[in-house]
Amino acid sequence: MAESKAEWYIVHTYSGYENAVASTVLKAAENRGMMKTEESPNPSNEVIFDVTIPVETVTEYVEGKEKISERKVFPGYVLIRMAMTDESWHLVRNVRGVTGFVGSGNKAVPLTEEEVRSIGLEKRVAVAVGYDVGSAVKIVDGPFDGFIGKVESVDKANARAQVIVSMFGRETPVDLEFRQIQAV
Repeated sequence: MAESKAEWYIVHTYSGYENAVASTVLKAAENRGMMKTEESPNPSNEVIFDVTIPVETVTEYVEGKEKISERKVFPGYVLIRMAMTDESWHLVRNVRGVTGFVGSGNKAVPLTEEEVRSIGLEKRVAVAVGYDVGSAVKIVDGPFDGFIGKVESVDKANARAQVIVSMFGRETPVDLEFRQIQAV
């Protein structure tokens, strides 16, 4: 089957089974010659082309320390790019942990090109902080260590925040890195 007929489908799984489902689908497809591998560069019946779990890298700042972790963008779902045949449908549908394809009834509905673009199957990066504009924060590092201020703006792209602190009776804006402040 030509790769040109392949479309993205969403498979619903039990919560926490996403990784197991993805690896089982990959292994079953390889074993049945339904996917290209190093050992089998030209499979006779290639219908599964990609299996992915969209994740984002999250950088959290807790008590002035940076913590990097990954989290699933769509918990409980696995995305599979495949050519829909009876054989590929049964392979995926009969994997332990799969509850079904997203669609109507037993009919899987592929994602549109617009939906694929909006999902952004490339790896995402997010920054999570325990405060927002208007929140009170304590400065825990740098020349203003120990000062309490109010968040004026948050720049997640550069991991910085502007905090208004009171010095000598005047409000002064201070530009700080996320690791230098913590929520009060």
